[in-house]
Amino acid sequence: MNNYTREDILRMVEEEDVGFIRLQFTDMYGTLKNVAITSSQLEKALDNECMFDGSAIEGFARMEDSDMYLRPDLNTFEIFPWRPQQGKVARLLCDVQKADGSMFESDPRYVLKKVIAEAKEMGYTFDVGPECEFFLFHTDEDGLPTTFSHEKASYFDLGPLDLGENARRDIVLTLEDMGFEVEESHHEFAPAQHEVDFKYDEALLTADNIMTFKLVVKTIAKRHGLHATFMPKPKYNENGSGMHMNMSLHNEAGENVFNDKNDPNGMSKEAYYFIGGLMKHIKAMTFITNPIVNSYKRFVPGFEAPVHIAWSRKNRTPLIRIPADRGGNVRIELRSPDTAANPYLALAVCLAAGLDGIRSKIMPPDSIDRNLFEMSEEELKEAGVEKLPMNLMEACQEFEKDEYIKNVLGNDLVQKYTQAKKKEYEEYVTQVTEWELNIYIESKPAVV
Repeated sequence: MNNYTREDILRMVEEEDVGFIRLQFTDMYGTLKNVAITSSQLEKALDNECMFDGSAIEGFARMEDSDMYLRPDLNTFEIFPWRPQQGKVARLLCDVQKADGSMFESDPRYVLKKVIAEAKEMGYTFDVGPECEFFLFHTDEDGLPTTFSHEKASYFDLGPLDLGENARRDIVLTLEDMGFEVEESHHEFAPAQHEVDFKYDEALLTADNIMTFKLVVKTIAKRHGLHATFMPKPKYNENGSGMHMNMSLHNEAGENVFNDKNDPNGMSKEAYYFIGGLMKHIKAMTFITNPIVNSYKRFVPGFEAPVHIAWSRKNRTPLIRIPADRGGNVRIELRSPDTAANPYLALAVCLAAGLDGIRSKIMPPDSIDRNLFEMSEEELKEAGVEKLPMNLMEACQEFEKDEYIKNVLGNDLVQKYTQAKKKEYEEYVTQVTEWELNIYIESKPAVV
């Protein structure tokens, strides 16, 4: 992590001939926003004097309380490598302040910061490694996105089958230019689907990196004449894109508190409790980690996405998996989140649920090491295995019942978020789709 001072920022802007600085922040949906300033206005920005209209941002202030200020996080200063080298363009990620100087409680970055502070009070730091998947599709003659690709590549395939290989390479090189430590990249199962994994790190930096990662992927894809989408399920009968979260807690000495060599699974009580907290709250959390109508098209058995609320040390079909040890460090992999999620809110609810598990000493049920997709409904019921919410409204209903998870976000954000998502679902269920027209326009029965 960088440790820049105000003087460092001013010096780098001058030495690197930076002409523009983008002050970036994130709305409640996880959409990156920005205000651009010239270098002549940088000192004003560093004094937290850059104001914007919060009433125009989804999930932010009311019209009568709309004046808001951006407070740059100096450690997030980066120069965009794809922009001109004269009059360069840089960015600073920002927290959001109210007019009275207090922090804006519904700023997603601040929501995560609060839970991180709570973990710190308990003696923990929260580290996360995301697995970010996306599709690279062709654009049409007007440059608009499609869901079309010529390629037939699958898992770990390479060129010439992998037609996105060059774009993915340039994405990785650009990320490295911006300070990322990319651990690996590869083609995923579905045609035109890709994955880039970057270094396991502290939660706030990881969330910041996910936002930067999405911007880089979309920017570089466009330069290759492609459209990058983080839509969870853009193609019927193909794997969707997930964002698996590999998580661990470390104590003040830097030791992984999930490790216990005396346990048959190598896991400490804290690890079991953390899993217990995730399983207790996962139905409500799904409203945040899988936030759009399309998210639930991914929860289909047989397409690498979890459906059942269970955990295992051995197989990938449950919600939670314990990956093979890396240097003796236990990580908990939550497999349900997708790439449409706001990473700040998603990590906030993951950490909060795990901390609740530790505080309340919530032991999870026994691990299930069978392929859950091959178990009958009777077997699943006998094992006490429940399912994740199967649509956005079901997830919303579960969220509204979980006072603990709602408290993580705060009343104002909860109200605005649930209102927006209910409207989204209502609009969705009233649509007449191409599938319906194909099946019903001639009053034919559906083929089952």
